[in-house]
Amino acid sequence: MDATATTYLPYALLAMGAYALVSPLMRIATTGPNAIPSDVAVIVSNTLLIVMAVGVIAYTGQGFTTHLASPKLPHVLAAGFFLGVGILALYRSLSLGPVSVVTPIFATFLVFSSVIGFLFLGESFTLRKGLGIAFAAASVYLVSGA
Repeated sequence: MDATATTYLPYALLAMGAYALVSPLMRIATTGPNAIPSDVAVIVSNTLLIVMAVGVIAYTGQGFTTHLASPKLPHVLAAGFFLGVGILALYRSLSLGPVSVVTPIFATFLVFSSVIGFLFLGESFTLRKGLGIAFAAASVYLVSGA
C-alpha cells in the first residue's frame, strides 16, 4: 500500500461505515406510522450535513467565499445537482421498497463511478480492478433479487 493510501483510506472506511446506516435509518423514518415524507427527510438530513460541513470549514480555517470564484465551481455545482437527484430518488425509493433491494441497486453507482474514472479521468485499469467491478456488479444483481 502506498503512502497516499494511508491518508484517504481511514476517511473511505469511515464513509462506508457511516453510509451503511443511512438507508436503514431512512427506511424506518419514511415508512409506517408517523412516517416522515421522503422529501422532508432530505431537507432535514441534509440541513444537518450543511451544519456539519460549516463546522468543519470553520474548524479547519479553509474559508468559503474565496473558492466561489474557482474555475472548477461548475463541476461542484453539477456534482451537487446529481447528488440532489440521487438523494431525492434514494430516499423516495427507500420509502417505497425494502432496504435489501434498494440499497444494492443504489450502490451500483460505485461500479459506474469506477468505470467513469477509468474511461474519462485517466485512472489506471487493471485486471484485478476489472474483476472487482464485475464481482461488485454481480453481487448487486444477486443481493437485489433482480
